[in-house]
Amino acid sequence: MQFKKYTKQRSNSIQGLRSFKDTLPKNIKKIINKKGHIYSETLNNWKYIVGEKLFKICFPKSFKNSNRFGISTLLIMVKRGHEVDLEYSKKEIIDKMNSFFGYSVVEKLKFLSFDNEKGIPQEENIYEKNATNKRYQKKIDDVKNEKIRKSLLNLTKLFEKK
Repeated sequence: MQFKKYTKQRSNSIQGLRSFKDTLPKNIKKIINKKGHIYSETLNNWKYIVGEKLFKICFPKSFKNSNRFGISTLLIMVKRGHEVDLEYSKKEIIDKMNSFFGYSVVEKLKFLSFDNEKGIPQEENIYEKNATNKRYQKKIDDVKNEKIRKSLLNLTKLFEKK
């Protein structure tokens, strides 16, 4: 292996295969270590943090780190109807997370409720707008060529007008 000199990021580097972590710029590594570490550790240990009962009805969606304008916030997705249970245990979750990390990580929890099994907030159904039924709409969405997909959608709109 040859040693490369005068690179922008490091004084000495080894040419050849490197780990992905070593190829990232230093600034990006700092951001990933700061923000990504907290969220990934929270996901891995969510069952321990909230307990078995709450683990079944909620999961963390995102983490927003504190800055000079705002405080650090954890956004949690909650099944509809269980918001009150989570609201009562809000203080316990914050305390457990801060004790888990060893310093004040989370200052605020926000809840977003969802209905369906996938954990995605309920949105209006786009398939009801067209004249095609759901079975054909899904097949049209599976078409890879964008021009063909658009022309099929335009054809369905013509059927809708008649």
